[in-house]
Amino acid sequence: MMHSFLNRISSQLNRIIEFSLFILGISMAIIVASQVFSRYVLNHSLFWSEELARYLLVWLTFLGATSAYKRNAHPGVDIFYIRMRAAKKKICNLIVFLASMTLFSVMIVYGFQFAYFIRNQITPALSIPKWFIFIIIPVSGMIFMIHCLANLMELYKTTTLEHWGKGRNP
Repeated sequence: MMHSFLNRISSQLNRIIEFSLFILGISMAIIVASQVFSRYVLNHSLFWSEELARYLLVWLTFLGATSAYKRNAHPGVDIFYIRMRAAKKKICNLIVFLASMTLFSVMIVYGFQFAYFIRNQITPALSIPKWFIFIIIPVSGMIFMIHCLANLMELYKTTTLEHWGKGRNP
């Protein structure tokens, strides 16, 4: 029950993120194209465009990483992993999930601390609070954590079902 709930949340959150990535990417492309047009055709620079495009890229990077994690699309070296037996693969997966959750926890805690630390600073061209840009670090850490917990529950569910299927108690 908890597994399906977490999996639904993870999947729905990823759909929202992927739509947001589309909007952010299109926005960034339009802003950069407008800057190029303005600079080379109109001979006038849009002073805010480079800064906004940079901040959009930061958000695209962090949100894109969460979506890639959900889709298991990150590159990896699995030369040893593919040769392991199923039981050892599950142990390795558990270790990876625990290490990942540790990293995601660091992103959440220190990301919030950093955003709080720079709460009074503003960006030079756009005059928006810098915490608004850097809040993506702990937010993406929370998204990573949700995806990780859903994957961990999936591993636990399949392990439990395999034990029950063989007549063993989990």
